[in-house]
Amino acid sequence: MFPGERIDPFTRDSLKGAIELLSQQIINGITIGAIYALIALGYTMVYGILKIVNFAHGDIFMMGTFFGLFILKYFNAPFFLAFILSALFTALLGMVVERLAYRPLRFTDRIVPLISAMGVSIFLVNLAQLVWGTETHPFPKVFPIKTYTFNGMTISSIQILILVLSVILMIGLHLFVTKTRIGTAMRATSMSITNAKLMGINTNFIIAITFAVGSALAAAAGILVGIYYDAVYPTMGYTAGLKAFTAAVLGGIGNIPGAMAGGLLLGITENLGAAYISSQYRDAIAFIILIVVLMVKPTGIFGKKEINKV
Repeated sequence: MFPGERIDPFTRDSLKGAIELLSQQIINGITIGAIYALIALGYTMVYGILKIVNFAHGDIFMMGTFFGLFILKYFNAPFFLAFILSALFTALLGMVVERLAYRPLRFTDRIVPLISAMGVSIFLVNLAQLVWGTETHPFPKVFPIKTYTFNGMTISSIQILILVLSVILMIGLHLFVTKTRIGTAMRATSMSITNAKLMGINTNFIIAITFAVGSALAAAAGILVGIYYDAVYPTMGYTAGLKAFTAAVLGGIGNIPGAMAGGLLLGITENLGAAYISSQYRDAIAFIILIVVLMVKPTGIFGKKEINKV
């Protein structure tokens, strides 16, 4: 456009509609990206300490969703009580998985814990199918859904809940890691387990707490997914886990702020691709991003190269 040039009303309306569509997709992307970020934090925290990828984390997320569904449906508990209880139960599950599937294999070749993680993943899926069946379960309506419109964009009360809770949990995790003694011990353990032991840190306890915190965040994400999509099923952890892993790699696996940023960026990119290319390629976009990141910058956006001295 040149100064003084008149804008055709049709062009103005088209431009306004395009901006509204773009803004709406960004809002939707941030919503789902916040969920990816919560799940990705579990991957990045475990990798930051043990340098292994917990591929059972997606199914821990699934179990946390079912815990929340069970508490809400069969005990008719208030939402926030179910939210807290499911996070606690899933944290305990994460600690059990660490104790049985990872701790005995801590000093073996890295491929061994990876195989163990796959075994845990298969076990949890089959356990969920045995207990809750293979069908898709609707999630209980925890509160009335309201929709708010602003300048042509809409946002629902569920999206607001997801964004608010996600921000609170991410800030809480940041303060926990940076301002508490356990958080300091976690950072020391991530630098060197051996040196942390020499400093008197109970590294087994710290690693168990790391699994517990990551699993609790996954449970929180699971309940938010259940509310948002109104569907819970035993295999839901597979795709969500892979996307969250992509988010962790995108931000720089092992880097907590990177996992948050990676989740948001992946959610926005995925929604923009679905809106402007095709919704059929929504899942493919995440894996294309993963491949590109691994080819161009394997350490991720915030990741740093590690120099190993021989």
